[in-house]
Amino acid sequence: MARFAQPKKLDAEGLWNYALRLLGQRAQSAAEVRRKLLSRASSPADADAAMTKLREYGFADDKQFSEAFASGRLRNQGFGRFRVLRDLASKRVARSVAENAVETVFSGTDEPKLIEQFLERKYRGKNLREFLKEEKNLAGAYRRLRTAGFSSGACFAVLKRYSGRAEEWTEAEEEV
Repeated sequence: MARFAQPKKLDAEGLWNYALRLLGQRAQSAAEVRRKLLSRASSPADADAAMTKLREYGFADDKQFSEAFASGRLRNQGFGRFRVLRDLASKRVARSVAENAVETVFSGTDEPKLIEQFLERKYRGKNLREFLKEEKNLAGAYRRLRTAGFSSGACFAVLKRYSGRAEEWTEAEEEV
């Protein structure tokens, strides 16, 4: 069985070049870059020096990264607030920074309209009124919307319009 060679440990200059290559490939949070630098650093002090230099040049700015990330997730995938917050947390962005970025990006966004667009895109080619009359399809659509980061209340409100059973949903909402 072939063994993979361990990556070469890098000095301060090598780490700087490595960090620039990383950030040139795709945007990353400061914690992601730091973790990768530490894995390749010959000493933790070299990784700290590279991170300090990245911050000085504005390349390791979690506020800017979070806003760009949230904006991309909203525009390109049409995800909701909660999904974007969860994704930023997985990238080890501080909660307060992530919340501020999401609030900035999602201000003025009409969540029910975003949900309708999401449903149209995910169930393309299906008559949603007919499709969502079946309970299993309705439950699946609800789960999909919640996974995509939309609030429960907004999901209920939009799905009520598509299913023909609005009275049952009102009773179920009151029980929750």
